[in-house]
Formats: sequence, structure tokens, C-alpha cells
Amino acid sequence: MSANSTELYGVFAATGKQGSATAEALLEQGARVRALVRRTDSQQARDLEARGAEVVLADLDRPETLRPAMEGLDALWFMTTMNTPAGPAGEPPMAKALGDAAVEAGVRRLVFSSVDGAERNSSVPHFDSKYDAEQYLRELPVGLTVVRPVFFMENLPYLSTVEDGETVLRMPLPDGIPLQMVAVRDVGRVAAAALLDPSAVPGGALGIAGDELTGSEIANVLGATAGRPGRYEALPLESLEGQADSQAMFRWFGELPAYQGDFEATNTLAGGALDLDGWLATR
Repeated sequence: MSANSTELYGVFAATGKQGSATAEALLEQGARVRALVRRTDSQQARDLEARGAEVVLADLDRPETLRPAMEGLDALWFMTTMNTPAGPAGEPPMAKALGDAAVEAGVRRLVFSSVDGAERNSSVPHFDSKYDAEQYLRELPVGLTVVRPVFFMENLPYLSTVEDGETVLRMPLPDGIPLQMVAVRDVGRVAAAALLDPSAVPGGALGIAGDELTGSEIANVLGATAGRPGRYEALPLESLEGQADSQAMFRWFGELPAYQGDFEATNTLAGGALDLDGWLATR
């Protein structure tokens, strides 16, 4: 999918994981990119500038920076995060601030990164908060495309260790229950495709996934990549005591159907989505 040489695409939080993947995918397509960042002097911002992106200040903690950063954009990508003192409850206000600023700046199209399952009454706090954000954005007088990733492959190294020559993966998920996963690279590629051509996502929303494996299958792939045996240990949900959001999420994972990403559409829009083996080969 080729970029329109006259359009300008904005990427909020362009030095974050999803943001940088989206900016990178746009730049690879030859698109004109404006990176909206909190620190214009960071190394990541400088790297984007060296690649040809325009870098501007846009900080949610300084609302007055948002509208000026969006002036002249044809389309804008952004996400919200629960990783603030407000937790999931802070996500709808973030979406409101960014969406309202975009409307005031005259942006015509938005692409919002949510999470698959948000639209299906999951009762997972940060899924529900993202769906509340989606609902607000849908009421704005702009075009909206929602990209809903499943579990990030990038989380897996934090859940695995090396013990006695084995790669051991532990999650509070019964073995035998498949978990859908996606690489952040492909989240960026799908987001870029939606920015470049909103008709690429019929219906305006898409759950995206690149692989689906059980705990033991994931452990075996992780181990084989490192040249070690892999072993999976299913933890009880009680191991997440005091982590209400994570506990609700893993409970939902275990009550199939959980994630319902569209593998075929993801593969098409990403130009070949990575499975777990493929993602590990890129690290």
C-alpha cells in the first residue's frame, strides 16, 4: 500500500513501542510523518528525525501543546495507557483530550489502538476503559478506525526464565488453552495501513493476531530458539493476588473464546504477519 505524497500522518507517543512501530511502518511506505512526542531531544526522537519524520512537542500533561502539534495533519494515530497513577480510569480522559484536540485542529481521520475483546464485555478493567475511550471517539465528527491487538509477544520474555538448562515459562493460564499473540511490529504495520487507507479495515475495527499457541507450545518455541528444552508451568490465578487487572485478564483468557483476532486480515495488512518463531528470529 503506497502513501499519498500530499497527506501528513501524525503518530502520538511516537517513541513508545506501538508508536515507534507505527511511525517506522509509515516511513517505510514513504509517507510524510509527524512524530508527536513528550521529549523532542530524546535519542529516539532524533532517530525519527534522521529518518525523515517531523518531530514536535505533544504532552498530555501540557494540554496546550496538543492542538498546535496536530495542526495540518490529515490523520492521527494514538493509544491510551493504564500505566499512570489513575490506572485504567485515566484512559477515557486521555482519549477525550487527544480526540478533542484533533477535532479542534481539523484532523479528518483517527486511528485508535485499543485491545481485542474490549467490545465484548470482558470485565477486564483496562479492556473496559479502552472501550469507553472507543465509544467517546465514535461520537466525534471525524473518521475513526479502531485497531485491536491481542497479547503482545514482547511480554513473553518477562514471563520466562532459564532454570537448570531449561527455558521455563509461567503464566496463570491452564495448559492446553491457546493464547493469541501479535508482534508490536505488526501492530504498527496494520495501524499504518489503516492510516494510509481507512477502507482497508471494513467496518472500522479489527482484532489483529499473528499466532495462537498453548503454554507448552510457547515454552517449546522459546526454548528451541535458545537451543534449550522448554517447559511450561501453569500458575493459579491466586498468584496474581493484589493485581486485580491482570487477574481479571488471565481469568478471561481461560474462558474461551477469549481473543478473536482476524489472522487473515492481519497477515494481509501487515504484509506478512510474524508468528512466534518469526518474531523471535528478529530479536
